[in-house]
Amino acid sequence: MTPKELGYRMPAEWEAQEAIWLSWPSGHPDCWPETLEKVEGVFATIAASISRYEPVRINAPESRHDEIRRQVLAAKGSADQVELYPHPNDDVWCRDHGPLFVKHHDTGKLAVTNWGFNGWGDKFGPYGQDNEIPVHIANTLGLERFDAGMILEGGSVEQNSLGQILTTEAVLLNPNRNPHLSKSEIEARIKDFLGVSEIFWLGAGIEGDDTDGHIDDLARFVNDRTIVISRERDGSNPNHRILQENRDRLTDFRLPDGSKPEIIDIDLPDACLAPEWRLPVLPASYVNFLILNGAVLVPVFGQKKRDTEAVGVLGELFPGREIVAINAIDIVREGGAIHCISQQQPKAGK
Repeated sequence: MTPKELGYRMPAEWEAQEAIWLSWPSGHPDCWPETLEKVEGVFATIAASISRYEPVRINAPESRHDEIRRQVLAAKGSADQVELYPHPNDDVWCRDHGPLFVKHHDTGKLAVTNWGFNGWGDKFGPYGQDNEIPVHIANTLGLERFDAGMILEGGSVEQNSLGQILTTEAVLLNPNRNPHLSKSEIEARIKDFLGVSEIFWLGAGIEGDDTDGHIDDLARFVNDRTIVISRERDGSNPNHRILQENRDRLTDFRLPDGSKPEIIDIDLPDACLAPEWRLPVLPASYVNFLILNGAVLVPVFGQKKRDTEAVGVLGELFPGREIVAINAIDIVREGGAIHCISQQQPKAGK
């Protein structure tokens, strides 16, 4: 039987969490070749910030554990909320290679859905150790594991608590993921394993996105009735047309009761240029935030006006949660931000 048939569903990110998982930048030497020290500093800040609200669970080779703990505590992390696990990894994108947790409707029991990870269409490697992270976590936590038999990154799906998922054609229909599966077969597999009833498709992603267009840079639920979506006001910017087309599609999206969600625009930051880097324009987006039990970690990019505007909008949308701004420019150089490096574990129980 599938997880859905057994009564499991994937909770929304704002539902109660047990912990946040990270994969520390300590894997393959070709990753972060010139910026590892800076990036570890950002990771320590993020891990410390998470630990003030809930446990942060870190995948890393055991040989690095003492050093990682020192870095997180030096960043004012909460010592009793920092947990390290000997799960070796290649890179840091735990949203994409980590497990997608599901929770039983009646009992509150957790399980792990294990999706294949192939380096975003075999663009980057190695990824063999990353692909084993869901297995390690399921075994460590003693959770039942459901192997989906399909390539899917967590950053490609965005769900509410009503059984609806947003995703993009540019990723899940890309032949570099599941060329043997049709659109209807992909939809059926996601519904069966994540316990959802509807999948709504947007189009493409922002310029420079190595993932081909993950939804967590484009549009996010902040609650069951509200979606924030990235916007580019400059008509000459290639992101303007892409993002406007996605917003136009969302006008057809309906909640289960037939009503329309509220859609809130958040402007992209001004172009984050990196002329000497692999990506001349970095795929920076304010909607790549992470929701915690008592806070929201928001990526900012050293742009006072745009950063302040985005933080202000999200502050209004998350009453009761502290907004914590974290400069993410050093990790965006490799293609992602705070949501991309993290994966939430829902709280078990009713």
